[in-house]
Amino acid sequence: MKAIKRLFDDKAIVEKIQIKLPKLFYLAELESSRAGKIGMEVGTIREKIISALLLYVFGEENVKTDIPITEPEIDVILYETPISIKTISGKKPNGIKLIWTVDAQKAIEFSQNYTPSCHLILAHINWNSIGGFHFISKKIQKDILKQLGHERYIKLPKQGTNPRGVEMSAEAFQKLTQHKMTKSIIINWKKEEIEYKPFERWVNLWQID
Repeated sequence: MKAIKRLFDDKAIVEKIQIKLPKLFYLAELESSRAGKIGMEVGTIREKIISALLLYVFGEENVKTDIPITEPEIDVILYETPISIKTISGKKPNGIKLIWTVDAQKAIEFSQNYTPSCHLILAHINWNSIGGFHFISKKIQKDILKQLGHERYIKLPKQGTNPRGVEMSAEAFQKLTQHKMTKSIIINWKKEEIEYKPFERWVNLWQID
């Protein structure tokens, strides 16, 4: 979609993303950490941070964030165009969830019938190294799926384990992010020390009459 190009072509916005995203994602980790371990809710907070970026750049009138839970792939709608938001950590990322399910048969059925239904914003977090912020169109996703086939594009959970969902393969991730038509911003993921008190905001709200 043409509108999204602004995130990648406007130098001021690109610079803001490169500077702000590591800071905000680190704050998300601090907010969702308990006893030094990051909780699963960090993914939801990261999605909200990216949705907030779209609201900031394109305006509330052009961004719909109130998406029904019956839409498993869509996280935000920009100018009437549905977009999925996903984030992943690590030097060699894997584990990008395409669907959450503990039902093995449903996972198999999904993997056999899956086709991308919307554009994708993907943040690759790689602390103390280089990662990226990508926009991958629905067409690119479909092209790579056709090229790899479902068996190579999708990673099913191992039998006998407690599955948490169906994932995109590491090979698919690499081909999607390196595609010549994918829009990308290179990000140096540095952590800056932040003094964070998880209960301070709520204590302050209790103090207000």
